[in-house]
Amino acid sequence: MSEEKHHLQRSLGLIDATSIVAGSMIGSGIFVVTVYMARDLGSAAWILITWVITGLLTMSAALSYGELAGMMPKAGGQFVYIQRAYGKLASFLYGWTVFTVIQTGVIAAVAVTFANYTAVFSLLCRMKFLR
Repeated sequence: MSEEKHHLQRSLGLIDATSIVAGSMIGSGIFVVTVYMARDLGSAAWILITWVITGLLTMSAALSYGELAGMMPKAGGQFVYIQRAYGKLASFLYGWTVFTVIQTGVIAAVAVTFANYTAVFSLLCRMKFLR
């Protein structure tokens, strides 16, 4: 009996990488921010213009990260880039800030948004079924 070892293919194509970036950029933020944008901007046209401008800024940031990744092909992403540019102390502080504040804050914001949307959905369902 021979054992065959199967390995996952370690490659990302253009569609895979684009989907990952689009998913992480759009995420749940589009559901949270659009309400405030509508209140402040007052027009659907201005909201679309703002989304196009921020999309262009996001594309330039993605291209910049692509260049950095090509120059420094090490695991660690922003941590590695900050370490190379500003030193070990700055990258250490960044790593702990991401762990203790940034990621936890993002997760909390997503949880609150999910709870708000679930509450509205639940209310709408109860109203429909109570008629």
